[in-house]
Amino acid sequence: MAPPGFQFLSNRLDGDAQQSLARAIMALAEAAPFYRPVTPGGKPMSVMMTGCGPLGWVTDAAGYRYQPTHPITGQPWPPMPAMLTDLWAELCDPITPPDAGLINLYDAGAKMGLHQDKDEADFAFPVLSISLGDTAIFRIGGTRRGDPTASMRLASGDVCVLAGEARLAFHGVDRILAGSSRLIPGGGRINVTLRRAGPAHASFETPAGAGSSG
Repeated sequence: MAPPGFQFLSNRLDGDAQQSLARAIMALAEAAPFYRPVTPGGKPMSVMMTGCGPLGWVTDAAGYRYQPTHPITGQPWPPMPAMLTDLWAELCDPITPPDAGLINLYDAGAKMGLHQDKDEADFAFPVLSISLGDTAIFRIGGTRRGDPTASMRLASGDVCVLAGEARLAFHGVDRILAGSSRLIPGGGRINVTLRRAGPAHASFETPAGAGSSG
């Protein structure tokens, strides 16, 4: 059972909205291409990654952090699509906008180990997760790594909010159900997570910390 503060909104985005958002993500990926991040220990992650908004989450030999530029191109991240900021204002916080949009691309063999999202400055702000494309087997537990976990399917158009106690819940993706959607060109799953990385009063900052990809 998911911890208090976890909200699952099945099919929150209808087919037209899913297509619109997928097109917007593919367009921004032309300026900020997907790349394969490497953990501080030197291990390549199985997901491809890009981002949007003032800050992007990155990982490399220097550690986990947010920064204002794409690690490959050195250019600022593309602006966050209005659809994303509108969804954040509706479901998370109507006053303080997100300043980081992490975009993960999963192919058929990609997965994400259990982790917490804890590189942000203020955990009072939720994490908003949007699924597009192939269905994922998602796992969520408690705030301690050894807590019991539960699994569920996240299909295209599903939205999750991690707030309250669930804000620091361990979560991950066990596997992708390849071919379950035709939304993403070439197949796969795109997961967008919106965060407030910097403090509420700042337009954007780069907080220190060691956490995970989300």
